Amino acid sequence: MIYQDEADLKNLYTRLHNCVRSRWKRSLPWGEMITDRWQRAKMLGFGKDTSIYHMSYVYGDVKVGENTWIGPFALLDGTGGLEIGSNCSISAGVHIYTHDKVKWAISGGKEPYKYAPVKIGNNCFIGAGAIVLKGVTIEAGSVVPAGEVVRRDVKRWISCKKEA
Repeated sequence: MIYQDEADLKNLYTRLHNCVRSRWKRSLPWGEMITDRWQRAKMLGFGKDTSIYHMSYVYGDVKVGENTWIGPFALLDGTGGLEIGSNCSISAGVHIYTHDKVKWAISGGKEPYKYAPVKIGNNCFIGAGAIVLKGVTIEAGSVVPAGEVVRRDVKRWISCKKEA
């Protein structure tokens, strides 16, 4: 179907909005309603059953395993190399950086950018708004709390509570 005027687009928006509201109890921006998160992940070469929101940014060399969820407004900077494992949850607003421009900026542009890869193992949870800086490794099974700024490697999080 070809949409020829503003009324047609408004009609399509209303139909999509009502469908999303009734099916998933959500109200999404236009771009999220007309894109397929799993198809985008596939086009980026990410693993099977991985999804990435339309409103997330991907730069450089980013590899992602299977069955990983990348939430809205995530920023994945792979300019220095970024690997994210399988079965991970990268929450809304997470920023992962593999470079910085600190020395470049304070030197008046005379020093180069600094690059270092980031690796996130399988079965990790990265909480909303967390920032992961260049050169960090997050071990499999780790949890990064919401809002955390990760400057150093993260060892596997192990609960001291006995499972019931």
